[in-house]
Amino acid sequence: MVSAPVAAQDSAEPLPEDWSDSCFGCFLPAPAPTTITVTGTPIETEDTGQPVTIITRDEIEQVQGEDITRILQRAPGVTVSRNGGVGSFTGVRVRGAEAEQLLVLVDGVRVNDPSSPSGGFDFGNLLPGTIAQLDLLRGSNSTVWGSDAVAGVLAVRTRSDSGLDGSVEYGARDTLSANLSGSIESDVGFLSMAGGYYTSDGFSSAASGTEADGFEQFAVTTRGRIFLSGSTEIFASGRYAQGDLEIDGFPAPNFTLADTAEYQETVQYSGALGLLHDNGPLFVQATYSFADTERANFDPAFGTAPGFVSDGHSDRVEIKGEYRLIGPLLLNFGADGEWTSYETNFSAREDTRIIGGYLQAGIEFGGLSGHFGLRHDDHARFGGATNVGADISYEIAPDLRVKASVGEGFKAPSLFQLFSDFGNESLVPEKSTSFDLGLAYRDRSAPAYAAVTVFRRDSEDLIQFVSCFGQNTGICTNRPFGTYDNVARARAQGIEIEGGVTLGEALRARVVYSLIESEDRVSGNTLARRPRHSVNLALDWDSAAGRGTLLRPRLGADLRFSSDSFDNAANAVSLDGYAVVDLRAELPVAALQDNKQLVLFARVENLFDERYQTAAGYGQAGRGVFGGVRFGF
Repeated sequence: MVSAPVAAQDSAEPLPEDWSDSCFGCFLPAPAPTTITVTGTPIETEDTGQPVTIITRDEIEQVQGEDITRILQRAPGVTVSRNGGVGSFTGVRVRGAEAEQLLVLVDGVRVNDPSSPSGGFDFGNLLPGTIAQLDLLRGSNSTVWGSDAVAGVLAVRTRSDSGLDGSVEYGARDTLSANLSGSIESDVGFLSMAGGYYTSDGFSSAASGTEADGFEQFAVTTRGRIFLSGSTEIFASGRYAQGDLEIDGFPAPNFTLADTAEYQETVQYSGALGLLHDNGPLFVQATYSFADTERANFDPAFGTAPGFVSDGHSDRVEIKGEYRLIGPLLLNFGADGEWTSYETNFSAREDTRIIGGYLQAGIEFGGLSGHFGLRHDDHARFGGATNVGADISYEIAPDLRVKASVGEGFKAPSLFQLFSDFGNESLVPEKSTSFDLGLAYRDRSAPAYAAVTVFRRDSEDLIQFVSCFGQNTGICTNRPFGTYDNVARARAQGIEIEGGVTLGEALRARVVYSLIESEDRVSGNTLARRPRHSVNLALDWDSAAGRGTLLRPRLGADLRFSSDSFDNAANAVSLDGYAVVDLRAELPVAALQDNKQLVLFARVENLFDERYQTAAGYGQAGRGVFGGVRFGF
């Protein structure tokens, strides 16, 4: 999504003329963060009772590197599992939900893959080099977003930097990454592009293996606007990413995870074209968008032809907006239709469609903000689904707010679950209801902030694979290898605590702690790959605070801790907890044009060479040293 209010944040606030002698580079307060994940249109995070985390480009650069999991885990309630190194299949779980229950948007385009078994998004092919901002809503919100928003919504905004910005980095495992972004703008419009290249020899995806599994990706994004008037514009965006990943498999005769010569090629492309009008009282946007994910898996042991090929595609039209009625009253609205399809080399093309709309009434009056919404969807296969949601935010003292929300979510069965050889066309959508209650002192863009949130989400009609071994009646008729059915129920509840403080002028500390209790309410077992405790701690020291910035280092350290968990639904395979420490450093060495700098940076990932797994049998990276340069004009 591109809109005038969002676009206004693409460039940083102008710096003072005496920036070289000011606190440039240290911990200045930032403008109030704006989210689109709550109402579908831009709104300040303080005006919603729903829990939202905004991670900006400055923080992405501060973390360093092309591993998006190191960035996402800075948000409360986020845990990650990955089948190897950067580029490998990466699932992101929010508050104990399934990874496939998180709706992912890139520049407003839904990019969840219709051809994947559960219709989720693989974060392995999303690298942070071309990302400007991550906007994460934690909680069910199908009231606005329809299907897939059971765990929440992650909106990714790609870069549209003014001028020209770039970086080059090299390090462990022969890893090289390079990124470049820039724009041209005038009174007529704006055009930006960003591109990134990444290559690494990697390490063995199989923890027991010795053969390195590499990854190479090229990605390019573009965004543009043409101003038709002071209140109307045409906008467009696009993204293309191609990744080549070496993987390990399960070779005969043992059929256990081990080194193989297998590899996977993935191509993702998406785009949007739309018209936006914003005259103050009325904001309205109409958009056509599409997304496509193509995958091909190769095993040289069986020849040069791919063993498996899939293609998932979606087309979507939508209109959404906000109308400010009288004084503090406002109305958000939207209607959309989506057509999805998938095909593989083993199955013919199948498709479906879903059409829906919503209304959400709101109030913003003094320290009080609140919303209540209703949505209905009609699916070509299972019929209708209705969802409601509400939230409230009230300032009980200066900068201190109490926040609460309730939301419903649903996830339509994937095309694979409906139509594959294991498919069941009688499936109904997965459903959830989530609750939040919390206190928030400012937000994470402020020099000092704190928040505590308690949450609970109950889910039912969850779709699971059902074995048909030795059966050929009922649901197993003509499905000798098994099928899918709505047989599961789950609950996740817990507490999220986060805070940050600036000590003096130079030292900044952030901490995030999440306690997540997840339960399969049929078996009573803990849900797989959901650690009960997770902690993310970051310390940053800026020697340039209050002084000139050049040749004054900035140092940082990150700790990521995860407690024990189980790898499978039966709780028979354990995953040990782990603690990983990273060190970071930056040194501005030259002042460039437009108050930008030439910065040398370096880091040590996994300082103590911790050996751990987030998916049983799959290794994670050991100690690695990286260094590079960042510049802008």
